[in-house]
Amino acid sequence: MFLDITWSEILLRLLLAFAAGTLIGLNRSAHGHEAGLRTTILVTLAACVTMIQANLLLGLTGKAPNSFIQLDLMRLPLGILSGMGFIGAGAIIHKKDIVVGVTTAATLWFATVIGLCFGGGQILLGLAALGLMAIVLWLFRKLEYFLPQDHDGLLTLVTEEIKDDELRSLLSARNYKVLSSELTYVDHKQCEIRAHIRWRKPARDSSPPAFLEALAQRPQVKELHWQPQ
Repeated sequence: MFLDITWSEILLRLLLAFAAGTLIGLNRSAHGHEAGLRTTILVTLAACVTMIQANLLLGLTGKAPNSFIQLDLMRLPLGILSGMGFIGAGAIIHKKDIVVGVTTAATLWFATVIGLCFGGGQILLGLAALGLMAIVLWLFRKLEYFLPQDHDGLLTLVTEEIKDDELRSLLSARNYKVLSSELTYVDHKQCEIRAHIRWRKPARDSSPPAFLEALAQRPQVKELHWQPQ
């Protein structure tokens, strides 16, 4: 930061922070996230204004000879980052076995850091961070759609002849993994098998597992239920 900054320099920093918040917010709003355009703009500008205020206070002469008070300007940005921790925690939601909002919280935190860079006068560092963030939010999001990911599901079968070991062999031959299973006899002929299954496929592929149709056509299978997890 510089000891003396002009209003043109302050305006440049505010405009860059505003542009960064807008760019990030458009990405979040386009994908339906709660922390959208206005939120990211306000977060980035708040961080920028805080650093500008700290920069303006640098010109003070410091502690008076008869005073024990010492001004610590770094408490301003540290307070902003601590406050963002609470906001980010509020964006994270835990639903059963699924955690959502982690990327939103990280985006808000990173937008705050970018605002601190612009507000402190580190223009090139802020632009570099904004460029990297754009790559992560736009390019890597598309890349994730093509990367294989683990998917889980719960298979429930009511069958007469298929047993647990036979089901495991059938699924293993099709690259499906049975994490756990439970067999319960309905009567002396039929039994119910509940199996927790995991397999890998690209995130963009929302189709059900390929083995379900073939398994449902078997005459031994009386009932079949599938529940994605």
